[in-house]
Amino acid sequence: MTVLPLDALPLETLRRRSSSKWRTYGDDVIPMFVAETDFPLAEPITRALSEAVALGDTGYTPPRHGLAETFAAFARRRLGWDVDATRVRTTGDVMMGVVELIRALTEPGDRVVIAPPVYPPFAMCTEEAGAVVDEVPLRDTGDGWELDVDGIDTALAAGARVVLVCNPHNPTGTVHTRESLAAIAASARRYGAAVISDEIHAPLVHDAASFTPFLAASEDAAAVGYTVTSASKAYNLAGLKCAVMVTASDQATRIVRGLPKEVEWRTGLFGVHAAIAAFSEESDAWLDGLRAALDGNRHLVADLLAEHLPLARYRIPQAGYLAWIDLSAYGWGDDPARRILKEAGVALHHGPLFGASGVGHVRLNFGCSPELLRTAIERIGAMAVSSPRVPHASTP
Repeated sequence: MTVLPLDALPLETLRRRSSSKWRTYGDDVIPMFVAETDFPLAEPITRALSEAVALGDTGYTPPRHGLAETFAAFARRRLGWDVDATRVRTTGDVMMGVVELIRALTEPGDRVVIAPPVYPPFAMCTEEAGAVVDEVPLRDTGDGWELDVDGIDTALAAGARVVLVCNPHNPTGTVHTRESLAAIAASARRYGAAVISDEIHAPLVHDAASFTPFLAASEDAAAVGYTVTSASKAYNLAGLKCAVMVTASDQATRIVRGLPKEVEWRTGLFGVHAAIAAFSEESDAWLDGLRAALDGNRHLVADLLAEHLPLARYRIPQAGYLAWIDLSAYGWGDDPARRILKEAGVALHHGPLFGASGVGHVRLNFGCSPELLRTAIERIGAMAVSSPRVPHASTP
């Protein structure tokens, strides 16, 4: 079956949006920092929300709404993952679920393992829950990144109570292997710890990679694991506030069901409507089109960097729409995004916020049109040509 990539909306239309991506900076800046995409919504989502507005269906979220069953069907169809719908509970967003689970699984001062460079709220939400961040950085293999299984085992042996996994990993786009996930699960079970897996980018794994849901990695993973995920990244629904928490063991299910009722009450009704539409089979063709568009863009980033920023280091991500780029060779400081915003008018995410290994790096969101992507990297490349610190690669 031929898949037609989606086309991003025109820039003049996007600038009418009121979200963080389009209102943080002025019209002279190309925004590529926050994880919002530039594509039209899937038609089933638009229809579901339009019908709700027409009905004035803007009240509280009911206790039974069908999302658990719809998500379970999506997981089976798209991810090859058998989910028990009775073990699915909703909340407002992924990090809300993460922080509440950390609170339930730790005592104040307990340590939570994270693997930088990683999504900055992992550290912030750990601290919000009263726990202490224990960093075990990803291992750079030379070709990509991987979880430091031995380092995580050492942290758990020393008393860490939770491992917070990002799979696919933000910002590198790494899809962690079944073997590494199973090894972490075995360590967690050995030391009486838990694993929380953020799988929000899972619908956007590219064909060459094989995604393993944490809870399906092994019997140990099913016993110690908690998955938190959402339609918000793949379908651009972050503002509607809906995520799901999934378990696969009786003990983990009791923990989730024992969370305060307010955790589930925070789920937005529009978020539920949109997520049901997104996870329905009717939206699969749209998702396939998005994945095709992003597949083209992730390779286009490599081509554009080679042309305009040849000293940059970038590995094509296995999932998602985020590019993790090392610009340290250009001498633009620990946080190149600051200088790029000022001199090129392109807003990127700040590498150091992802951890010490993010020094000299930026995160670029390529969930946009190829034309806008080209303009942005051309602007940054013009900085490299004029930079007095490091000669451009083509300079003798």
